[in-house]
Amino acid sequence: MGLDYRPITRESGVPGPKNLITDVPGVLVGHSTIATGEYNTGVTAILPRAGNLYEHKVVAGHHVINGYGKSVGLMQIGEMGAIETPILLTNTFSVGACMDALFKYMVKNDPKIGGEVGTVNPLVLECFDGYLSNIRGFAVSEENVLEAIREAGPEFEEGAVGAGRGMNCYELKSGIGSASRVVTIGGREFTVGCLVNTNFGSMCDLRVYDDFCGEALADGIGEPDKGSIIIILATDLPMSSRQLTRACRRAQNGIARTGSYTGNWSGDIAVMFTTAYDLPHTTDNYFTQITSMHETAMNTVFRAVTEVVEESILSSLLHAPRVEGWNGSVRESLRERRDCEIYFSKEAAKAAEAIREKPQSGARQ
Repeated sequence: MGLDYRPITRESGVPGPKNLITDVPGVLVGHSTIATGEYNTGVTAILPRAGNLYEHKVVAGHHVINGYGKSVGLMQIGEMGAIETPILLTNTFSVGACMDALFKYMVKNDPKIGGEVGTVNPLVLECFDGYLSNIRGFAVSEENVLEAIREAGPEFEEGAVGAGRGMNCYELKSGIGSASRVVTIGGREFTVGCLVNTNFGSMCDLRVYDDFCGEALADGIGEPDKGSIIIILATDLPMSSRQLTRACRRAQNGIARTGSYTGNWSGDIAVMFTTAYDLPHTTDNYFTQITSMHETAMNTVFRAVTEVVEESILSSLLHAPRVEGWNGSVRESLRERRDCEIYFSKEAAKAAEAIREKPQSGARQ
């Protein structure tokens, strides 16, 4: 589950029932985790919807915040504005294995692919987990991909699971994190959800909401900020590919809120899709009519994206336990180093409620 309590609830909306990306109707998430000591890695699968994604694609956009990455499938999203396979997250050296497995999975489930209906665009995104895992052992297999897809459902674990098993964030154990916001636009409720795989940051820069705790935790200057973050955003708002791309650009705001300045060796990528409608692969109708939200409502989406990215990053830290990896490597949990109840307790929630109810001078009307 997502985080239960927050010291501050901002203006974008309230968390969904699970505070997970799967609060967006139809979205499913599954993991396959490898945890053997030498290998701490895996695969996480995000299914934008059940059924044949190739025949009924979801509209999508993406943004490369910093391009030190080896992901595949982004170029066609930029060109065609759609996703047509499950989204896979894994480690850097397993992109090829996941891509091959995804090709085979798609062809098996739709024999027309590669023949009468053309090719398919697998979407695989990566972060480097070589500190805690022997990445040169190429531990991820086709079965891990199939397991992650097979296990996909509305409930899923966060932290050191799936693709997040070997990840580090702010020099602490991290991995998969998720959050959601329910927003109201035009008198109707919609959901914006996020899932991240976090692998970036220097400990001295960490801030948890308004607590600049990193310097105290690091006891001085920590390691240089290097690593990556993969951000998957989902919504049921009717948005165009252009609008989804614009929203992806605001993901960087959420990263910055946690303290990172986006380092030189960071592969930071955001992908966003909407489940509001689908794009059929084939049609007899050469003209389609799609309803999308008006630009005047985009600020609500931008704020929600910023918040769910920030909270997903923190959730990845707060759900991850201490992990001892290969070659004597260790990453401690944030909960080992910090009394996190000061952020997520019932008392903090009550204090936040009092803050929200108190009129603020100079507040926007």
